[in-house]
Parts: sequence; structure tokens; C-alpha cells
Amino acid sequence: MPRAVVVLGCGSLLVSGCASMPSSGDVHSVSASQRADSQVQVYAVPPRPGAEPNEIVAGFLEAMTSDDPQFAMARQYLTAKAAKDWQANQVTVLAEGPDPQPNRSGDRGADSSGFTFTVSGKPVAVVDKQRAYQPAKPQDTYSQTIHLVRQSGPDGTGKEWRIDALPEGLLLGQSDFQRIYRSVNKYYFAASQNQLVADPVYVRQRTDPETQMNLITQTVQSVLDGPTNWLKPVVTSKFPSGTALKSGTKALALDDRNALKVPLNERASTVGEAQCKRMAAQLLFTLRDLTTTRVGQVELGRADGSQLCVLSGDQAETYAPERLSTSPGQYFVDATGHVERMRADASGSDSSGGTDSSDGSDASVVTEPVQGPFGKGEQQVRTVAVSRDEKRAAGVSADGKALLVAPLAVGGELVHTPVTSDDRDAKNGGLSAPSWDGRGDLWVADRNPAKPRLLRLAHGTGEPEAVDVTGLNGAQIQQVRMSADGVRIALLVSEGGHTTLRIGRVERTEDGDKKVVSVRELRPGAPQMEDVTAVSWAGRSRLVVVGKEIGGVSQQLRYVQTDGSTSAAGTLPSVNKLTDIAATDDDRMPLVAHSQEDGIVRLPPGANWKTAVKKGSAPAYPG
Repeated sequence: MPRAVVVLGCGSLLVSGCASMPSSGDVHSVSASQRADSQVQVYAVPPRPGAEPNEIVAGFLEAMTSDDPQFAMARQYLTAKAAKDWQANQVTVLAEGPDPQPNRSGDRGADSSGFTFTVSGKPVAVVDKQRAYQPAKPQDTYSQTIHLVRQSGPDGTGKEWRIDALPEGLLLGQSDFQRIYRSVNKYYFAASQNQLVADPVYVRQRTDPETQMNLITQTVQSVLDGPTNWLKPVVTSKFPSGTALKSGTKALALDDRNALKVPLNERASTVGEAQCKRMAAQLLFTLRDLTTTRVGQVELGRADGSQLCVLSGDQAETYAPERLSTSPGQYFVDATGHVERMRADASGSDSSGGTDSSDGSDASVVTEPVQGPFGKGEQQVRTVAVSRDEKRAAGVSADGKALLVAPLAVGGELVHTPVTSDDRDAKNGGLSAPSWDGRGDLWVADRNPAKPRLLRLAHGTGEPEAVDVTGLNGAQIQQVRMSADGVRIALLVSEGGHTTLRIGRVERTEDGDKKVVSVRELRPGAPQMEDVTAVSWAGRSRLVVVGKEIGGVSQQLRYVQTDGSTSAAGTLPSVNKLTDIAATDDDRMPLVAHSQEDGIVRLPPGANWKTAVKKGSAPAYPG
């Protein structure tokens, strides 16, 4: 039979064939799952006359990996009604691709005119109709049926097998999914804030067969469709309800000035200048994450073709998802329990009066104690968190029982916050390392098994507020890492002898005159790992995690997305016995980590790990 796809790539046409397949016995589908080149175009071919049920099923599964407009060839494997009803706006991702097996004894297989196949595999995720990625649970299995019937051929004669009942949406192997789709951050405003929040979704890398929209157009339309359900309670879109692209818009593209014109429908035609610029900011930051080219400006247009507003890249910085220094400090706790700062660029010489390390570490690294009680004062700490404006630091006392706050300036006074832990084993438990969000609030977990709590200090001062976390179900928080936008929280939680990563949504509501903060809808952040040692935010919707994969024995270091998908950056070089990791949203800055064997180590982009300070712990970037 002819193979179910035609592959176009590098200017050549490849068509492979295989022998006729029997109507019983084992079925091995022809899979494109080994292709990973996103530049390859795949076009399906129609079923051959007289094709056996095996060929129809294999051909249809293969045709789902194609780029055919409206999946026209894939629909030829279906009955007329099934072809009309089938929608390809949801994707089920399997680890190794679908494995169809014939079964004549199924519910409908008892009918002599029918034929049933069971399609099974190890599920990885579902990408829903909002394009949101939802990882499968490790114990999940996938098993669905495809049913075929005989019907008259296209010319009205003979009998041809066609599929009349099938699973919902597309069914793809993981490598096909990675070839066809890519993760994109779209942006919405944090509720009551002027700061943008990343909302990751998956879009097709090439023209979408269903909508015929190219990559940029798909992405813009996704922004207009609104935030995903998980993020929706804590963000807002500045686009009026019902806003869409002007009818017929299929191929948006940057012009030679790296500017994008976006024609909108009439629902957006009457918005004011200020709102329009915020709408444009949502698109501009989305496009910056989508393309390697720096987007110069976004122009929004009315339905009648007139200009609605223009926003330049410089103007958009007002709404930037993060407002960190261009060279954030790299901090750590030295062997004496005091906080020191490393030069961010590690270029060697330092005119600030710092001293080169002399304990066998990288001689180009310059460190110096921070100003204030944590550095040049007498206060000792075991962990530290520096506010995002780098004006204050929070530390946990050396005994793990008290949370302290102090300015990073000469003459600053140490503040003993009301946060304390009664953990009897505070040496191994007590208070977790604190974390600052972008709003200036300070977060910490009390790991006392008798009274576990997640606490927040508004603006890092005053009385702590106990934050309710739904979905823990008895698990205990071990680490807290707040996002720069303050609406997402990364938690390491221990349960059943394992520590896993969960991502929660931070909701802020009002109860009379009181503002209530809670964490809702915890979801797995690294579902492929069963023991996570450390985590840090490393981008607007990306984290870097240290841990062991399910069934693995060695420690791994990798990037993951907040939706639980694996980042395109993939696995990073490992280093022995990491206990802490620190990163920043700027991927030009090195990762900083603590190794039990090598001390404070750093991984600059495109380089290898190198020891920065032999004796030190608790590395931290602002946050």
C-alpha cells in the first residue's frame, strides 16, 4: 500500500511504500514519530481502493501528522458523517505514538459488518481547545477504540472500509507533537496591576490546517481568545469581549521595520488610547517570545482600516513582565553565615573594593560582604532572599527558627519579624528559604510537621498572614519560590517519601475590609520527576529544577514550563550533589547553584559549570 504521508523537505519529495497488510494479527502502524524537523512538511495520501481495515487505521493515524488543509486526506479515511463531526482542535500526546490492535469481540465488533481496533499508549499530555498543555499523571493509561464499517466506494460500487467512530481530536506521538507544535507565551495583565503575566500555550509551527492561519496569526488570535482557564481568575485582558481579527486575516507578518499591523473587528473600534496601548503591549510581548527578531512596534487597526493606536518597543517597557536590574546581583551565604555578593559579570577585575577568592575557586570571581546587618554586621543566617529592587534582604536565622529582614545599606537596622518556627528539628526543618514576589511581599513556609504553614508578610513587614493552600491533601511544603508577577507560586512538597514540584495560582480577594490571599489549583510542575531537590524561576513561564526522574537513579538538571511541559532548552549539564539552584528571568545570566562537593558553582550560557566560591551555600538572585 502507499504510505499515508508524503514528506516534503529540503527540496525533495519522499514517498515510501509497504506490502499489503492482512486483516488480522498484529498491526504495526507506519509512524512519523521519529521525524523531529519542524521545517519538514507532511502531506497525507488517500486510502487505496480495497484497503484492509489495518491499512485504513494506520493511514488515518499517520494522516493526523500531516499539514493538509482541513485535514482533507485524513477525512477520506472516515465515513461522511464521521468526517463532518470530527474536530482536530484537541491533541492527545502519547510517549511512543498510537499502537492500534484489532479486536473483533468489542462492543460493536460483534456486528459482522464492523471491525474494531483498540488504540493504546502511554499518555504524556492533552493540549485542550484553549491550546493549554495538561500533563498526564504517571499512572495514567490511554485506551480508545476506532470502529470501521463497509460502505460503497466513491464511485458507488464495491465496498470500502471506513472509520465511523473514533477518539476526539488529534492523536500524536511525542516527537511528532514536538515537530508540529511549539510553546508560546501569551500575555495578560495581573489583576489590578500594570504588569504582564505569561500564559503558555501550544500553537502549530506551520500553517494550521483547520484555520489556515500562519504561526503569527494563530498566536495573535490566541491572545484575543483570552487567558487559559487556569490563569483566568488572576489576570485580565484589555481587549474588549468578542474582539477578533478582521475577517479573512490569515497571514500576519512583520514588515521590513520589524513592525506588525493587526487588523481587528468592530468590537475594538471604539477603545480609548490608553486601553489600546495596553492591548498592543499584550501582543508585543507575545511576539517577542515568539520570534528571534526584536519586534519594533505593534499597530492595531479598526475594522474600517483606520489606525487605532501604535505602541513602540520602548513604550511597551512600562508594562514589562519584570522590572529587574540589567545586572542583578548573585548572592550567597558564606562559611561564617554572612551574606556576600558576587560580581554578576565575573569579568575578573573589580574596582569596588572586593577581594578575589583565594580558596582554590575561580580566581576571576570577586565577592564582598553586603552592606547592613547580614553582611558587615553580626547577624548570621542560613538562607537568604534579596528583594527584587535589591534594597532589602530576608534571612532565616542560623538555627532555622526566625525570619529576619534587613536593608542592604550602611546603617540599616535588623528587623526580627513575628515569624518563628517551633519545629523541634529546626536543623533539618524549621523555616524554608524565604522568597520575595514582584509586589514586594515576602513569603516563607514553616516546615514544622506539627503545624505546617505558608506565610506572607505584605511588603515584608508587619504581621504574617497564613495563606490557605488548597489541594495539598496532607503534603507538606518544603520550598517556596514566588514569580516576579506575584500571581504564581512554585512549591516543593513532600508526600509519601517523595518531593515533587507543584505550581499554584495566587488569588487575592476581599473579605469586607480585609484582603485575603490564597493559593489555588496546584498542578504538577515537573511530572516526569518524582524527587525534586531544588527549583528556581528561570523565565516568565519557565523554571529550572534539580531532581531525579521517575525510575531514575542520577540527579538531573533541566528546564520545565509552568504548564508541566518540558522546555525546548531541555536537559542541562549536571554537577555533583546539587542542593540549591538560582536563576533569573534574563537567560544571559548564569545559573548559580550549591554543590555539596564543589561549593558555589556557576553555569554561564554556552559554557560548563565552574566553581565560583569553594565554601558557601544558599545561592540567590533577587526574588
